[in-house]
Amino acid sequence: MAQATFSVRMDETLKRQFDTLCSDFGMTASTAINVFARAVVRERKIPFEIVSPEPEITREKAMQAFMELRLQSEKNFPEGMSLEEINEEIRKARYGEEDAE
Repeated sequence: MAQATFSVRMDETLKRQFDTLCSDFGMTASTAINVFARAVVRERKIPFEIVSPEPEITREKAMQAFMELRLQSEKNFPEGMSLEEINEEIRKARYGEEDAE
């Protein structure tokens, strides 16, 4: 079988850790990559789950977060402020403005 070269760039520390672990398994990094490639081809999928670090946002989760914020705002409502004053405070916070007083 003809051989081909496959070059991969990775963080130096990660490569050193990978090489050490492969050695502990009694194989080279090249052998480990070949094992991985064979598994991908054989199974026609990545042989482990790859997930996003971002949580899945569903309508239910969004509504739950909204209701929690709503309860918190009711609990911490600034007494004696009009809606216009509250909106002005929000505008100042959003644009990083401070009172000139």
